[in-house]
Amino acid sequence: MSPVRSRSPAPFHANYPDLNGTSVYRHRENDFELEGALGGAVDNNTLSGHIKDSGRAQSWNQTRAAARFRIDYPVVQGPMGGIATQRLTAAVSNGGGLGSFGAHGLSPSAIQEVIAEIRSLTTKPFAINLWVSMEDAGARTSGPVEFARSLAPLAEHIRALGGTLPRYEPYKPIRFEEQARVVIDANVPVFSFIYGIPPREILDECRKRNIVTVGSATTPDEAVALEQAGVDVIVASGFESGGHRGSFLRPAEESLVGIFALLPQIVDAVSVPVVAAGGVADARGLLAAFALGAEGVQIGTAFLATEQSGASRLHREAILSGKARQTGLTKGFTGRLARGIQNQLLTELSRPGVEVLPYPLQRMPVRNLTRVAEPAGRAELLPLWAGQSASLARQNDAAALLQALVSDVSAIAGPVLDWSRRRGGQ
Repeated sequence: MSPVRSRSPAPFHANYPDLNGTSVYRHRENDFELEGALGGAVDNNTLSGHIKDSGRAQSWNQTRAAARFRIDYPVVQGPMGGIATQRLTAAVSNGGGLGSFGAHGLSPSAIQEVIAEIRSLTTKPFAINLWVSMEDAGARTSGPVEFARSLAPLAEHIRALGGTLPRYEPYKPIRFEEQARVVIDANVPVFSFIYGIPPREILDECRKRNIVTVGSATTPDEAVALEQAGVDVIVASGFESGGHRGSFLRPAEESLVGIFALLPQIVDAVSVPVVAAGGVADARGLLAAFALGAEGVQIGTAFLATEQSGASRLHREAILSGKARQTGLTKGFTGRLARGIQNQLLTELSRPGVEVLPYPLQRMPVRNLTRVAEPAGRAELLPLWAGQSASLARQNDAAALLQALVSDVSAIAGPVLDWSRRRGGQ
């Protein structure tokens, strides 16, 4: 693969000392500049080779992903669309990671307010996450008959809990392009997205404004497509991840690859930094991902269990109590394939013959059940998003989680990362 010039997210200089206190490289506008033996601008391959062969120790957090994001530790908080909070985003960013806010379900004006509040809580870089594909086939033609059929398996529960059955309402679409306009105009430091690749004009404008772009890939082919489009960083999303499967080249059901198989294939296929997502909840997962070539990790479920998240008390308790050992994939929660804790609701909505509306219409009947099940304490009737590593979650505070992760990794990272770099990963 031909060398790809590294693009900086902003005109910015930062020195990254190695364990001996010497500067290994510094991030500069439009390139990486090595100090010492290599004084000029270099491409990603030259940079990786120099770090590998320089004979100097490199701290685990000194990765291209950390440099692109301008953060201390290459740990990205999963964006958690629908249960994200500004507090959680800011807490992770203030702790040296990259806080993220999933805003795909919000109107452009609401996104503006979210960005302003995050900026009132942190001066550090953060990400706003959107979905490129905002609806599935049939969303604009589905009517009251289809709505009634999808409501049928939920109606008995809603009535039993004292709720009122919702009425059909015509679909009102939210356009990705309008949401993206707000993100770009606000000069958000990092713009991440799933379910596709934004139009070229959006990526071009991000590049002009030094906004770092991050795309999600569930297969190697998707990763290659993202790199060819000029995306700066790629998240390799293993099927262990909680929440939605953001596949876009093939159906999600045909793109279910575990992170141990997916990550090295994507690392080998692209030259941009790769962040691993799926199954990472502690230092062991992070080191395993780095040994396979990742330059950062994205953690969702472990942060979801913290009190700063927007998850309900029942949801957080389900994760921290150890009751989340079994998870499953379903379209029943929203109309798109997603992973959550295996409970009564997931089981009932996944049965053959159950009517599921196309995304995003399925969200409405399920939300109406959630409104009455949550105050009644009925966790078995809630959509409890979680990944396969949910039982590894231990912390109920986001800052403590990040601090523990950094401390544990720093204590044991050396031999694993030295081995990985000798193989050519860094």
